[in-house]
Amino acid sequence: MTIARDLQFKSINYTGLGKGPRLIITGAVHGNETCGTKAILRVMEEIDSGKLLIANGSVTFVPVTNPLAYRLEQRAGERNLNRNLFPNENPQDFEDQIANWLCPLLAQHDVLLDLHSFNAQSEPFVMVGPQNNEGTLQPFKHAEKERAMARILGVRRFVDGWLATYGEGVQRRMSDKSQLETVLRYGVGTTEFMRSTGGYALTLECGQHKDPAAPDVAYRAIMNTLAFQKIIDAPAPTPVPAAEMEALSMVVVHDKMHADDAFVRQWSSFDPVAKGQQIGVRADGTPVLSELDGRILFPDVNAGANQEWYYLTRTNPEFAAN
Repeated sequence: MTIARDLQFKSINYTGLGKGPRLIITGAVHGNETCGTKAILRVMEEIDSGKLLIANGSVTFVPVTNPLAYRLEQRAGERNLNRNLFPNENPQDFEDQIANWLCPLLAQHDVLLDLHSFNAQSEPFVMVGPQNNEGTLQPFKHAEKERAMARILGVRRFVDGWLATYGEGVQRRMSDKSQLETVLRYGVGTTEFMRSTGGYALTLECGQHKDPAAPDVAYRAIMNTLAFQKIIDAPAPTPVPAAEMEALSMVVVHDKMHADDAFVRQWSSFDPVAKGQQIGVRADGTPVLSELDGRILFPDVNAGANQEWYYLTRTNPEFAAN
């Protein structure tokens, strides 16, 4: 493990005089995703100048969650912080050190808004958690609150099903089922950890990494969330109408089996795919076909062997009704 001795972790808390929820907002969980950092600093400047008042509850800002990755201007420092996010008594890398600081901080809060961006040009969207359930993978009891907050962030596209889809992919791949629980932990990031502590959480993907509009998307989401949670005295934001929503569920993940597996074209998240349409080709020439009508998500042309290559989603007509 390499420890960057000149780095430190920083969070800033503002607490109002009235009662209210404890909100935490994170930026730069991935170091090259800086729109959240810019938006957080903009909001903090408004609070510090007196333009904005935290009236009820509290908000904690973490402008740069992964300072090593942020310094390097790349996604990760030594590994992806948004996987296997748990405290570790024997930290093996810099991200373990972050987890030992970040996880207890998350657990002190009720709600998380995690601000991200993505590589290919596409429309901003929000990742939401599961329906209420008492299962073993991701038990949850705040689906109504979480989805209500998702609808006021200022985006119209909603995606659910991450951890369940990831978990099914793990089970499909694993020959040694005794290690299943350990491997499933790898799918836990900021939002999944927050839900495990009894809170609720959203990941907002604000746009392409270098899109000049992405920080504005993040800023609007922060301000809407502060108003929605009544942390600031402001009119309640209007939720996106059900008729304008595009709700999708992740249903399957495909891995890159060999370094020479390749896509047949340059895919972007949310490109439509038809059942039977060719998406890629395996190193041995076997075509990779879509098993459903839907949209592709997170296609990763740079994925290595045995890494997540792409996800498929389908329309979720039940989301708008919940």
